[in-house]
Amino acid sequence: MLRTDLKPNSFDYENEPLITPNGFREYDARWLFGKELNLTGVQLLGLSLGTLFHERGIEPKVAVGHDFRSYSQSIKQALTLGLMTAGCHVHDIGLALSPVAYYAQFALDCPAVAMVTASHNENGWTGVKMGAQRPLTFGPEEMTALKQIVRSGKAEPRAGGSYTRVPNFRTTYLDAVTRGHNLSRPIKVIAACGNGTAGAFAPEALRRIGAEVIGMDTALDYTFPKYNPNPEDMEMLHAMSAAVSAHGADICLGFDGDGDRCGVVDDLGREIFADKVGVLVARDLSARHKNAKFVVDVKSTGIYEIDPVLKANGVVTDYWKTGHSYIKRRTTELGALAGFEKSGHYFFRPPIGNGYDDGVVAAIAVLEMLDRAGGVKLSTLADGLPKTWSSPTMSPECPDDKKYAIVDAITKEYRTLKDGGAKLLGQAIASIVTVNGVRVTLEDGTWGLVRASSNKPSLVVVVESPKSEANMRAIFADIDARLKKHPDVGAYDQKI
Repeated sequence: MLRTDLKPNSFDYENEPLITPNGFREYDARWLFGKELNLTGVQLLGLSLGTLFHERGIEPKVAVGHDFRSYSQSIKQALTLGLMTAGCHVHDIGLALSPVAYYAQFALDCPAVAMVTASHNENGWTGVKMGAQRPLTFGPEEMTALKQIVRSGKAEPRAGGSYTRVPNFRTTYLDAVTRGHNLSRPIKVIAACGNGTAGAFAPEALRRIGAEVIGMDTALDYTFPKYNPNPEDMEMLHAMSAAVSAHGADICLGFDGDGDRCGVVDDLGREIFADKVGVLVARDLSARHKNAKFVVDVKSTGIYEIDPVLKANGVVTDYWKTGHSYIKRRTTELGALAGFEKSGHYFFRPPIGNGYDDGVVAAIAVLEMLDRAGGVKLSTLADGLPKTWSSPTMSPECPDDKKYAIVDAITKEYRTLKDGGAKLLGQAIASIVTVNGVRVTLEDGTWGLVRASSNKPSLVVVVESPKSEANMRAIFADIDARLKKHPDVGAYDQKI
């Protein structure tokens, strides 16, 4: 029987696998390394993942990489040993961004990928992003099947495993993402990397396309001495804003720990959340690709539905579940040109990208949009959007085993109000979307979202109003009051 009670600095911890079930999330895996997962547990995870590939008829050829944390390489090596024991042919691309590993599936003809990364989580966390159907990553069904193999002890060793070290794959990736991209003018851009893995990739990519690049915290340092590399976090965004002012830059582009997200600060030092950057990119792309379809997550602005430019270009927008795996899959299924998430994931399908989320590809798309604007500042483009007042993504603490029930309770409250014809903040409830948590929209377009985080023990709260800041704050106050009735809901990471 799988042990979940092993303690570090003990005999059993060195000999038996520790791998707690809570680490299997909706579309990837995240654990606190040492406390919830040990190296023997990682080895079992690799064996189980390889077993899953064989059970599903996937050619067991796997691209693996790791992000820049003090323990990531050792975790990748343990995972690799498990995959090889399962009879997999492992192609190790070394230190990489998640999108570099996804690209390796195409470049190395690997049907499968296993990228060791904690993404934007704080140090102490680790995890694996997995896939076996290019360009998609695992969803809930695959994660449940993997969890079952791990917990049932049915992981099966097979002969024939092998290991190949792929040299210079960083160069291969940079050549691919920059080929054919040349700015007409040297846009002055700050590349903010938070001392994470992106520092080894993003600045070079942007220089190659002709940008004037000022590096910000680009030296790799797995202690993350200033802040966690997360361009959705206000601390990093504020630092990016200060850098724009200090250098007189046209734009600052920020990258998270594994480089699959991109955050944006304009020439005035204003943080522009990625959903609104997505509207600008959608305007640019739909001008050249008529009747384009875009997928956006439920945390995203309502501007996609009301923007006159997108309407004139015949754009169709589909709101879908938050999560890189969900939006990636939905974008592919609908044949959409691109998908956007408020968190900074951008999914560009051909002819722009390969369909997966890549912060460097997104950064290049944003710079090319700005280049095609012919000298118009990003701040001017942003000011040309329909006006809304919106919050950052706020994450009150909530245990993993409690958060879904709490979201269900909040959903029921709002559903009861709407079904009974009751008013909220003096307005009728225009719609309730429950594809991912609950998004309640009032008649003036003000909306609020509550959902369970897919990868951390927390909830997610986002609010927006096209009417006024007061209405935006009012819908937040209503949500907050309902959440406070639940003692398992703790402190917010940030508030409006």
